[in-house]
Amino acid sequence: MKNLKKVLILLLVVVLSAGVLAACAGKAEKTGEGKKFVVATDKGFSPFEFEDEKGNIVGIDMEILQAIAEDQGFTYDLHYVGWDAAIAECQAGQADGMIAGASITDERKENGWIFSEGYYDATQGMAVKADSDIASLQDLKGKTVVVKNGTMSDQYATELSEKIGFKVTRVSTSPDMYQQVTGGQADACFDDTPILKYSIKDGDLDMKYVEGTENAPAAYGMAIFSEDKQELIDLFNTGLAHIKTNGKYDEIIAKYLGEE
Repeated sequence: MKNLKKVLILLLVVVLSAGVLAACAGKAEKTGEGKKFVVATDKGFSPFEFEDEKGNIVGIDMEILQAIAEDQGFTYDLHYVGWDAAIAECQAGQADGMIAGASITDERKENGWIFSEGYYDATQGMAVKADSDIASLQDLKGKTVVVKNGTMSDQYATELSEKIGFKVTRVSTSPDMYQQVTGGQADACFDDTPILKYSIKDGDLDMKYVEGTENAPAAYGMAIFSEDKQELIDLFNTGLAHIKTNGKYDEIIAKYLGEE
């Protein structure tokens, strides 16, 4: 009987010790505890970042950042400033990093961008006014195309313009771009495919997406512009892996795009 009691006590000690170790391990995973960062983002880039009717900044990027911050224990101030301004703030040291649907490319890496692991694969495609007779890329010959400055869509359209023969103009935001198409100042625009489709559908824009105009997909990543900010990327990568494993990532994507 005494031996049985000893065995039971030993088992209880083992179980309690395992619980304490697990709790400590769980706490240790929040390696960003007490850290605070400044993160810049784009404006009007639905459904990745946009302002809702209550004035809240929401979207896929915003919820992924929030979920990762909660997972890793850090906090952040958000600067909702626009694409060009987000890059400028990071380069000037006014922001630690940016999350703004930034495609990971070798060219950007060569120019000093340092990226996280990819968190979403996207293509770029074309949209036109709803009553337009443009039905393919070849129909753009002699036309005017508007893009958002410095984006993958800008690069894609510029490459196509040299082959097909159309004019490219540039603006700072997606809403400005859509307004030029609906207002007749431009015949078409290029933007990230999920953004175009979401904006046309949910924004009730007088536009239509032209299927078959996409390029090869590229992953979005969080970006920093100095190795001194590497800690933010490391925390982002760790948290991203966690929210993909626990299902939070799929929940966010499904909420906005209806896909996993």
